[in-house]
Amino acid sequence: MSIHPSITWQALCQHGDLVANSGVVALLNDEQIALFYLPETEQQVFAIDNRDPKSEANVIGRGLLGQLAGELVIASPLYKQHFRLSDGQCLEYPEQQLKVWPVRLNGSIVEIGL
Repeated sequence: MSIHPSITWQALCQHGDLVANSGVVALLNDEQIALFYLPETEQQVFAIDNRDPKSEANVIGRGLLGQLAGELVIASPLYKQHFRLSDGQCLEYPEQQLKVWPVRLNGSIVEIGL
């Protein structure tokens, strides 16, 4: 992920709070953000909205990680629709999209771009 100079970075959690190849959920203001730590990928950490637009439940952080058509995706645990981690776009339902945030590891701190 390219670093944009206009982004304000805010500490969100500790690197130790992440679980490799899995999701955890962090709270930023009143928004739940699903964080996925994939240490074998170039970007390593992805930040995506935790709220499933189809069920309106906060469950994306408990979804299954995978790849479809060469894209890293998260499958919602309820209806199994797949969202690209890179941009939040749903593969099955193009009208659905999750918000994504720039995120980075800065030493032992996970920072999110605002």
